[in-house]
Amino acid sequence: MAGRRRGRGSNVQQQQAQQNQRGGPRRALREPATFTSSAGCESEIPHEKLTIAQARRGTPAHRPVRVYADGIFDLFHSGHARALMQAKNVFPNTYLIVGVCSDELTHKFKGYTVMTEDERYEALRHCRYVDEVVRDAPWTLTTEFLKRHKIDFVAHDDIPYTSAGSEDVYKHIKEAGMFVATQRTEGISTSDLITRIVRDYDIYVRRNLQRGYTARELNVGFINENKYRLQNQVDKMKETVRTVEEKSKHFVYRVEEKSQDLIHKWEEKSREFIGNFLELFGPDGAWHAIQERSGRMLQALSPYSSPRGSPSSSPTRRRSVSPDSSPVSASSSSSSSPSSLSPPSSPSSPSAPKKGTRSSLKAASADS
Repeated sequence: MAGRRRGRGSNVQQQQAQQNQRGGPRRALREPATFTSSAGCESEIPHEKLTIAQARRGTPAHRPVRVYADGIFDLFHSGHARALMQAKNVFPNTYLIVGVCSDELTHKFKGYTVMTEDERYEALRHCRYVDEVVRDAPWTLTTEFLKRHKIDFVAHDDIPYTSAGSEDVYKHIKEAGMFVATQRTEGISTSDLITRIVRDYDIYVRRNLQRGYTARELNVGFINENKYRLQNQVDKMKETVRTVEEKSKHFVYRVEEKSQDLIHKWEEKSREFIGNFLELFGPDGAWHAIQERSGRMLQALSPYSSPRGSPSSSPTRRRSVSPDSSPVSASSSSSSSPSSLSPPSSPSSPSAPKKGTRSSLKAASADS
């Protein structure tokens, strides 16, 4: 157990030594990378030459593998960052040193830059994969420069870099076995970005004029300035017309949608109204049932009326005899009493009692 603890303690000490050599634990992720001093690497740890196989195995354990990558890094973009990420991860334990060429060397051997050298230095310092930045890096790497900075390997893409009268400025590095290749990111480069700006020059000039830059700051003449301002006004008018057109289309669409909703609601209400009307006033509706019930109630409340075809059976005629004819009626009643007491006639001779009654009435009237 004691041996294991001692082994673990020695491993922790080695890791701490590596972190101190690299500037602290994950220092490149917490604060900007440091600038290299003019004297080069000041580490006192012995620096022996390594092979690529040894570096891939993670040896030596007492120090990281020092990898150098150089470039212009103008308009620092994702292609630059991916190349540095590959250089950082080419070995298990890597300390990445990035060299940035000055404006003087760049303008002499490659061309004019958009960013100044100080801006390019600061851009590299704030890349998460960079541990150290070398300012005013040489255009061609010399043996003295590699020894002063204790560089083990140089990382760059494998395409021959023709410059400064040489077919490949990294040829002697490759022959010495100190070169590790990285892959270029297709579709993006500083030249591509500049090409986009040059291709759409008028658009960017008009954009900056709108943002408040003067024509002198943009190096634009009087005629071009007025032309760009006129184009901006025309674009504003087009944008206004387009906005009004879109709003009118939206308004018409909303009105059409509302009208369709009103039509649907009206149709639903009309169907409901027609259904209610038929339910109330139809042949089987409630209105006819109410009328029938009201008619029955009226018949029940009105007095009984006798039929018109039977005057002899009405009780009103028997009671309407005048007092002057009372003897006649008495005599007639006396004379007719025998007949009234006679048995009723047969149904076969219904007119006999009627004739007797009429003759008795005539005799009574003659006596009077």
